Amino acid sequence: MIQRRKTRQVVLGDQQHGIVRIGGGAPVSVQTMTAGYTYDIDRCVAEINKLTAGGADLVRVAVPEKKDTDALKEIIPQVKVPIVADVHFHFQRALEAIEAGVHKIRLNPGNINDRDQVRDVIQACKARKLPIRIGVNEGSIVERRDKQKRLKELGGVFSDNKHGHLLAIMVAKLEEYLEIFHEQDFHDIVISAKSIDPLLVIDAYKAISERFDYPLHLGVTHAGPKETGTIRSVVPLGHLLASGIGDTVRISYANDPIYEVQDGLELMYILGLRPRKGAELIACPTCGRIQVDLFTLTQDVRKKLAEEIRLPIKVAVMGCVVNGPGEAEGADVAIFAGDRRGIIYVQGEKVANVPEEQILERLLEECKAFQDRVERGQAKLGEKKVDILPPDPIGELGSGWEKVQRQKKGTALPVVPGSRP
Repeated sequence: MIQRRKTRQVVLGDQQHGIVRIGGGAPVSVQTMTAGYTYDIDRCVAEINKLTAGGADLVRVAVPEKKDTDALKEIIPQVKVPIVADVHFHFQRALEAIEAGVHKIRLNPGNINDRDQVRDVIQACKARKLPIRIGVNEGSIVERRDKQKRLKELGGVFSDNKHGHLLAIMVAKLEEYLEIFHEQDFHDIVISAKSIDPLLVIDAYKAISERFDYPLHLGVTHAGPKETGTIRSVVPLGHLLASGIGDTVRISYANDPIYEVQDGLELMYILGLRPRKGAELIACPTCGRIQVDLFTLTQDVRKKLAEEIRLPIKVAVMGCVVNGPGEAEGADVAIFAGDRRGIIYVQGEKVANVPEEQILERLLEECKAFQDRVERGQAKLGEKKVDILPPDPIGELGSGWEKVQRQKKGTALPVVPGSRP
């Protein structure tokens, strides 16, 4: 079990949109951000509802203009997930979003740093008991208005000690910004410190976790397309979460945000930070031993499981007899393939030997039947009943174990044409 870092807890949401707790031992929440314009009300609502159905615990929307905060008044009643307003340049947008009924505000210290304006936002959130995330990003933390100060900071950032200097700037800006909140006795705060550099992300969150007891929002900023952004994001976030650091997560892709939700949830599942919902699928990698179209089969199985399986059934799709038996032993439902055929097991018991074209249909049938038995209390997840014995590779697939045992005892084994003696 991962020992989570102890933090304060913030609470957001309401009865209609759900209650989300961040920090203080609450499960790590997964969030994302809409890709469309907030003022495009119907599309924004549709996107939020899609992300909610995909498992997002909260959804952030951009509000750069007044037409966006005006739209929130119509959007919020039509969705069922807490909404966070992303405020970057004008504190008035934050006040308007609060009035429209959002459940949390995100402020950027690099863009909104006028103390009086920040105080106004704090007091408005305090009156409605709304939390605020203070988001420090590598891209906006360096001074922009004062040219001399900017040149000095950039000189440090791009010198040989770039990493340490930038980390120092991020922590210093956070401390300076937090002073305003502390003066107002406001502590419903979540902190983030994002960078494109995965190693800087790890060091930044470790540093602020040692200095502050506020819950932390983990993320890697502008990580890129999903194809490369997955590695860039999961490496530092997985490291931090496995170390007990992090209370809410956004994986950021230049892609459909539903992938951010899916990958964020999967990260929680594999680290044991949240109970899995839906099936867990494992499958063979590329290999010259595969004797069926495993990759198409795996994608087809994944899609069908997502549509029809509610319980966290572990399903293994293996392409040959080498790893198949061992993987099938650890799965609730499994198939391993031979020569254009597949043997299907349910909790270690062989239930079918079918031709390749019937594998998908029969595997799904067995998954649904097993799910029904679990829901009726007639079976338990993860309960293996028998050991799966590997088949004799020189006999008919799935029928050779007794022959192998006889051979070990010295009994002659019939020679199959084309096989080794």
